[in-house]
Amino acid sequence: MEIPKGHHIFGTVKVGERGQIIIPKEARELFGIKAGDILLVLGDEKWGIAVTKADVLQAHAQEVFQMIEEAGKHED
Repeated sequence: MEIPKGHHIFGTVKVGERGQIIIPKEARELFGIKAGDILLVLGDEKWGIAVTKADVLQAHAQEVFQMIEEAGKHED
């Protein structure tokens, strides 16, 4: 199976008794995840769980809010 460029399979992880997982080193290095970083866990009942750095989504959310604000100005 060929994986499209920019997509990755990092392997499997085992969930511990307290629900903890270890993010594979390759993934941590690629995405710049370090000890103490805040991660956001998202879930979709059909597609499953996604984990991302919180600051990544914060930047996108700010862009969306800015577009909403700009659209609102044009409606006045």
